[in-house]
Order: sequence, then C-alpha cells, then structure tokens
Amino acid sequence: MEAKYLKINPSDNVAVAITALPAGEKLTVDGKEITLNEDVPAGHKFALKDFEEGENVIKYGYPIGHARKAQKQGDWMNENNIKTNLSGLLEYTYNPVNVDLNTTVLNLNTGAPNLTFRGYKRKNGDVGVRNEIWIIPTVGCVNGIINQLAEGLRRETGGKGVDAIMAYPHNYGCSQLGDDHENTKKILRDMVLHPNAGAVLVVGLGCENNQPDVFCEFLGDYDRDRVKFMVTQKVGDEYEEGMELLRELYAKVIQDQREDIPLSELRVGLKCGGSDGFSGITANPLCGRIAERVTANPLLGMFSDFLVAQGGTSVLTEVPEMFGAETILMNRCRTKELFEDTVKLINDFKEYFLSHGEPVGENPSPGNKAGGISTLEDKALGCTQKCGTSYVEGVLPYGERLKVKGLNLLSAPGNDLVAATALASCGCHMVLFTTGRGTPFGTYVPTMKISTNSTLAKNKPGWIDFNAGVIVENEPMKQTCERFIEYIIKVASGEFVNNEKKGYKEIAIFKTGVTL
Repeated sequence: MEAKYLKINPSDNVAVAITALPAGEKLTVDGKEITLNEDVPAGHKFALKDFEEGENVIKYGYPIGHARKAQKQGDWMNENNIKTNLSGLLEYTYNPVNVDLNTTVLNLNTGAPNLTFRGYKRKNGDVGVRNEIWIIPTVGCVNGIINQLAEGLRRETGGKGVDAIMAYPHNYGCSQLGDDHENTKKILRDMVLHPNAGAVLVVGLGCENNQPDVFCEFLGDYDRDRVKFMVTQKVGDEYEEGMELLRELYAKVIQDQREDIPLSELRVGLKCGGSDGFSGITANPLCGRIAERVTANPLLGMFSDFLVAQGGTSVLTEVPEMFGAETILMNRCRTKELFEDTVKLINDFKEYFLSHGEPVGENPSPGNKAGGISTLEDKALGCTQKCGTSYVEGVLPYGERLKVKGLNLLSAPGNDLVAATALASCGCHMVLFTTGRGTPFGTYVPTMKISTNSTLAKNKPGWIDFNAGVIVENEPMKQTCERFIEYIIKVASGEFVNNEKKGYKEIAIFKTGVTL
C-alpha cells in the first residue's frame, strides 16, 4: 500500500501529505484515526492534534513556529495559521555533541576506501573536474567584448579538446565602495584561481575602480602561463589582441589530460532553491521512516557525510536559511572557536537584515509556501539537513577560499545565483542543488539539479539531473544513495549535467551597499 503521509519525527505534532489528500480522508497515525477537515496538497502539513493559540508546531522534532489561532486535529497547517518564532539577535551557548561518522552503517557498495574520479592536476597541486577556458572582465563595461571573444574562439576551434569556452559578464567593477568593491575583487580572484579553469583571460577597461594592475597583485601567486591580462584602453584592436592571447592559452589547455584523483580531493557545494515540502524529506534528508521501506538516513546529508568520511569536503551556505536551525550546526562545531565563528556568521546576517528594516524571520518565497513550507524555521530545518551529521570544521566569510577539508559553513545569502556563485568561488568543484519547484540556473561550475519529487523530474528532464523523489516511492534508500554517489563520480570525471549541456552558466556577486 502506497504511503499517503509521513510523520518525520516521533515528537512531531504535524504530518506531511505525500500525495494530495481530500477533505474527509481518514488516516491512521500512531494508532489514532484522523479525519482531514479540508483538502491538503502534497508536501503540506496537517494537524495531528488540537492546537491552542500560541502552541508550538513541531516538525523534524523541532518547533517550526506557533499556531496563530486555535486549530483542530485534521486541519491543513500552512503559512496562514503558523507564525514564526524568530525575532532579532539571540544569545547562544556552546553545547557540543559527539559525532560518529561510521559510514559502514550505510553498507554501501561504493563505500570502499580509495575511491577515485578522473580529474585534472594543476601546476600548484590543486585538482579540477573540468578543463575550461574562461574570459573574466574586471568591469562590466567590457562585457560585450568578452562575449565576442568567447564566441570567436568557439567558432575558430569548435571547442575541441576543452570542456567549455566561457565568458562571464557581470555588472560590477566600477562605482562601488567598501564591501561591495572588495566582494567583487574576491569573487573574480576566486574565479581566476579556480582549478576547473585550465586557462583564464582577464579583460579590463583601464579606468575602472577595480584596476587591472591592482587586481593582478590581489591574485597573489598564480600560473602566469595560464592566466593572461588585456587592458582594452591600452591596445589597438582589442578583438585581435584578445584572440591572440586566447589562441596561446588554448594551445596549452588542450594538452591537459584527466587522471585518477582520490575522492578525498573532491569539494562539493550544498544548495537548495525552489524548495517544497519534500525538500527536507527526500533530496535534503530523510528523517524517520517512510512506509517502513527506508532507513533514517539523508540523501544529500548522507552523501555529505560519506564524502567527509572519505576525506573530502562539503560546503553549506545560504545563512538566512539557517535561521531557526542554527543551534544544530553550532553544537556540531569541532571547537569553541568555530562555534564563535558560526555565531558571528549568523548574527552578522541578522544584523544586515535588521539594519535595512527587514524582519529576520521572513524568508520562504511564494513558491516555497505553495510547495508546503510555512515558516523560515520549516525551511531551515529542511535546508540544514543537506550537510548530514558531520562536525563543522571551517567557517568562511563571503568570498574567501577553502582552507580545511571536511564540512565548512560559508557566508552568503539565500539568493540562488549569488549563493551558488559563492560556493563555486570558495573552491567547490560542483554544486549539488536540490529543488522541488525546478530551476534551469547554473553557475560557473557543474550545477547538479536534484528533484525532491518525481513529478518535477518527469516534467523537466532538461533541468533535473537526478530524481530523489523515488525515496517516497518504491526504491530502497540504500540503492538511491549508491546511484547518487556513482553519478557524482561520473560528473566529477567529465559527464556533463544539464546546465552544462544547455550552456546555462552565470555568475552573480553579492551587493550590500551604495553605488556611486
């Protein structure tokens, strides 16, 4: 018999409809018969008890808000009758928990030691999963030129021998002040140094705030054979000059070859966008049991733990989507210092909201709410499941690059384009992007779309790369996880995901201040 609902945690006082349930439907939950008082859409919650006004609504074993008014058992519980508990800054206490990453419990065939992927070793010892040529502007004024140059090289070479030839236009680099100026410099630096680029042409104008000479120094140590600069105000024909430099770079890049790389060198970013009520159940985690067929393990979270246990690295971002679940992450910090860094990560973002007169607890988008996410806590408890149960080993400010392996937290907003770019820029080789509503977007590294439900995967095969919706259907969790790990290794070894096949590759830089 197909499961119609899921009670995620034994302490929950709401359950989630797996399929659309009509008013009058009778369900047996924990031996108690419940009659639905109204239609409940798939992914949405219904009450397992009578609620008093102000009483906490529990999902994932944690409060996701409180009842705005008295509610009856069997009522549809949504954003109209659940209110967030979040408000302003909080004081936090470090209550560390012990983490046991015993992946043998997973019993995965792919869990053998010494797993590898086919990647590219770089001169500085770093590793890439793609071998691409990138053209990066220091300022938006030269966007037209870099697009012409990329098209010119693709037309001249047919792209043979490289994974892609890409220009990455953006709107910044001039008329910026303070943190905005620094953020632009950092993201562009991170791109230039990213190992997925076999070579980079940096194109400047010459009179911008982000001066090419200063930016060159800002890069630090870099491979001068693989990174070239062109200042368009200082050359005659910028197209011909640029093409000469690109031909030189192309000749070097096509000599690179893939080789076996330990999985411990893989770095993945964890991201969700267009979430729905299944995001915290299938693609992000699986908590509890679904019709007795699956274990209490997550998919993305399970993969993150698996990769960390292999010596690899996963990165979780979207700080506003941690609000309401941040203490779970704080208590998994390896040290007191990391706990304090995480508190700063959270409170700095809250202060950013408050300084602009915006509420801390209002984050779910219209699409999120339509998909069954009622409050920020509801979203956060699902979002944070993506990073599994590992210790937090590092905390990164926006635009900074990875320094330690294991699970890292990265400062960036919930905006999909900005957050995915930030994940790539800290050094992630690919972004694992869960979605319940669907999105075609991709950043400048492979951006794998993982659907939370099978309907989305069926309707958008040109967007979705892996369907986690089977977790609430008939496929055993172990089998899903094995397929997922195998697929990630294939992608790391060169198999394109949909955003690469379609050329959906963009960058977006976080802007917080004024523009001159």
